[in-house]
Amino acid sequence: MDDSNELLAVRRAKVDRLRELGAEPFGRAFPNVTASGKILAEFAEDRAVRCAGRVVAHRDMGKSHFLHLQDADGKLQIYVQTKTLPERERELFKLVDLGDFIGVDGTLFVTRTGEKTVKVSGLTFLSKALRPPPGKYHGLQDVEQRYRQRYLDLISNPEVRRTLTLRSQIVAETRRLLQEQDFLEVETPMMQAVAGGAAAQPFVTRHHALNMELFLRIAPELYLKRLLVGGYDKVFELNRNFRNEGISRKHNPEFTMLEAYWAYADYEQMANLVEELITHLAEKFCGGPVLRHPRRDADGQVIGEKVIDLTRPWPRKKYRDCLTEVAGADWFTISAGERRARAEQLGVELIPGLADFEVTNQVYEKLVEARTMNPLFVTHLPKELVPLAKQNADDDSVVDVYELVINGQEISPGYSELNDPVVQRQRLEHQAGGEPQKLDEDFLTALEHGMPPAGGLGLGIDRLVMLLTGAESIRDVILFPLMKAKN
Repeated sequence: MDDSNELLAVRRAKVDRLRELGAEPFGRAFPNVTASGKILAEFAEDRAVRCAGRVVAHRDMGKSHFLHLQDADGKLQIYVQTKTLPERERELFKLVDLGDFIGVDGTLFVTRTGEKTVKVSGLTFLSKALRPPPGKYHGLQDVEQRYRQRYLDLISNPEVRRTLTLRSQIVAETRRLLQEQDFLEVETPMMQAVAGGAAAQPFVTRHHALNMELFLRIAPELYLKRLLVGGYDKVFELNRNFRNEGISRKHNPEFTMLEAYWAYADYEQMANLVEELITHLAEKFCGGPVLRHPRRDADGQVIGEKVIDLTRPWPRKKYRDCLTEVAGADWFTISAGERRARAEQLGVELIPGLADFEVTNQVYEKLVEARTMNPLFVTHLPKELVPLAKQNADDDSVVDVYELVINGQEISPGYSELNDPVVQRQRLEHQAGGEPQKLDEDFLTALEHGMPPAGGLGLGIDRLVMLLTGAESIRDVILFPLMKAKN
C-alpha cells in the first residue's frame, strides 16, 4: 500500500469513528454563518460569532490549539482549548484533519501576538476530507496539476483565487458599464447551422432528432446584426465562443468574448467606447492607468517589472504606416516575391502557399503587434482580412476598422459594419471559396431587409483579464482550461 492509500485508510477510519460518536461526517446545513472578512472588519472583543470553513493550518500546543479556517474571504484564526469543550466535542476535535470543513461558535479576542481570533466554545463537523491537501498547503507548484485540479490550486494558492475572483468582478463591471450606456444584453445561439462571423475552424456536432449537422459558434456576430435589422439600436453579448484550433499561451479552444453593436455609430465611436471601458476597469481594479506587473522568464521566475501605460488618449495609426515603419518605405511597391523574401530576411517565418496579403499580415503580427505594449489602435486594415467591415470611402482596398493592440496581442477589433447586402454576399462568397453551404443565406436575407449603419466591437475577456492581472498565460485566467486527457 502506498502512502496515499494509507492516508486514505486512516481518514476513512475517522469517518467510522465520527459516526460512532453520533456525528455525521458529511454534515448538513450550518446556518447563520458570518464570513471571515466581515468578522475581521467588524471585530469587537467578546462578541459572539459563528463561522465555518476549511481547516488549512493547525498548530498543536498540547491542550491548546490554534487553527486557521479558510472561506471565500480568506483565513480566520480559531483557538481551541480542549478542556473547555464538552466531552463529545473534545472527541470530535481529535478527529479533525487538514482539509476538513468545520463550523464553530465562539467569542472574539486578540492574542498576545495581536492576531484577531475566535475562542471556540462549540464545534460541528461539516465535511470530512478523505484526501489530504497537497504539500500541507505550502502551495501547489506542479503546473499541470494546478490546471487539471483547479480546486486544489484555489485552496492552496491565494494569488490564484484573487486573480480568478477579479475576473468575475471585471466581467460584472463590464456588463454594468454597457447597461449604463443603454446597451441591451442578449443571448444568441451557441449551436448554429452555419459557422459564421469569423474565419476559424469550428467544432462539429449533430442533432439527432432533426438529423442535422450543427456547429458550436465561432462568433455571435451574424445573429447580433440580425437584431439591428429587427430594430434594436444597442445590443451586446458576453459569452463563450468555440474554435477547434491550437492551444497556446494566448489561445484556449473555448474563450469568453464581448461583442457589442451600436446603430448609427462607426468604428471610431467603438474605439472611444472600448478605450473608456478598459481605462475605467484599470482605474477601478488596478488603482490607475499605469499597470505594473512582474516580468517572468520561461520558468516563471521574476526577472523584472513590466509596465503598461493606459493613459488616454490612445494613439491611432494606419496599418500601412505600421508596416512601412518596420519593413521599409517601399514595402507596398515591391513585388509579392520581393515581399516574401524580405519578410524572411526580417526573421518572419512563413509557411508555403500564403497569399500576398497574408505574408504582409504575418510581418505585421510578428514585428508590430507582438512588440506593442502600450495601447495602439491600428486602423484601415486590408479588406481581405475583415470581410464584414465597410470599405473606406477614399481607398477601397481597406476597410474602416481598428485593431486594438496592448501587451503584445490584439485585444479588441472594431468595425464600421458592412450593411450593403450585395457587397456582403460577394465578400462571403470569396471567403467561402466556392462552397455555397458555408454561406449564411438567412443572414444575407436579413441584410436585404435593411440594416442601419452601425459600429461593432469585440473584446477578448480572457486577454483583458490577462492584461489587468499580469497573468502570463490564458490558462491562469480561466477556471478550468482545456487539458489533454491523461494516458
